[in-house]
Amino acid sequence: MLGKQSIHFEKKPYIISSASVVGSKEAQGPMGELFDKVGYDDKFGGQTWEEAESILQKEALEIALSKAELRKQDLQMVFAGDLLGQSIASSFGMAGYQLPHVGLYGACSTCGLSLTVGGMAVSAGFAEKAACITSSHFASAEKEFRFPLAYGNQRPKSATWTVTGSGAFVLSSQPGKQTRAVIEGATVGKIVDYGIKDSMNMGACMAPAAADTIRQNLEDFGREPKDYDRIITGDLGEVGQQLLFDLLAEKQIDITRQHMDCGIEIYESEKQHTDAGGSGCGCSAAVLSAYILKKIEEGIWKRVLFVPTGALLSKTSFNEGQTIPGIAHGVVLEHFEG
Repeated sequence: MLGKQSIHFEKKPYIISSASVVGSKEAQGPMGELFDKVGYDDKFGGQTWEEAESILQKEALEIALSKAELRKQDLQMVFAGDLLGQSIASSFGMAGYQLPHVGLYGACSTCGLSLTVGGMAVSAGFAEKAACITSSHFASAEKEFRFPLAYGNQRPKSATWTVTGSGAFVLSSQPGKQTRAVIEGATVGKIVDYGIKDSMNMGACMAPAAADTIRQNLEDFGREPKDYDRIITGDLGEVGQQLLFDLLAEKQIDITRQHMDCGIEIYESEKQHTDAGGSGCGCSAAVLSAYILKKIEEGIWKRVLFVPTGALLSKTSFNEGQTIPGIAHGVVLEHFEG
């Protein structure tokens, strides 16, 4: 343990492979050419939106294993999660692999949570190789948290657009032929609740948790923002980004030069009509695999703080008038020198 909330891995886990699979809208965005696979039928050959999300995860893991020249039998554990009730996208998507399955739920922060827990398992020697997978789907998420698409409800400008996508990452205790990054450590987030109840403004719900985790990471690791080439949040969008800057400014922390938000980068908001930007488990996961790890692998970025954020609500809690707490998990990723 390092400081109050962080972990510094003495034996570093390596990300030796990754893959991203996205839907048609994501392929039309600025990063469209970087994703490994695009499904222009957003049901991906399935019968339902939920089945489509399971297919997303299955295909992302297949591609990641193929890149690493591994078989499914080479994995000791799978850490997977999604946004749906009882994590059904992950359970149905991963069932055919018949691997030890650790189901995780961190809402849209699940990519950071899976990399943290998976990194702990690999670093401690409980697994030589493990996979971390997460996903989201616009249509299944709208059905789960708001209204089915057929309802045709209007969206305020503060709303974010749930990304249809999945990211899969293979972790190893040893470097691979093409090591994408090293996980130096992680800062496990706390649940932070500012009393916000607006489910159409997820950025505002999650920004306080992002600010708390970033501040704690800098304190625990004894660093300043300039020690990171990028500090990357998962899906705050335009509204949440400004709130993040304001909250950190109160603590005399300025990350405006280093900050990037996956939800802002994945879409062209005005052209694609995605309001405040992207969100969902698949948002940060797909951008991490397709874009962020590419920059780290090439040595353009030497050290990155990756902080996906999650809003911890359900239909039940929302309909009962509960607040929407947030959580954010920080993962420190570094370039592998070889």
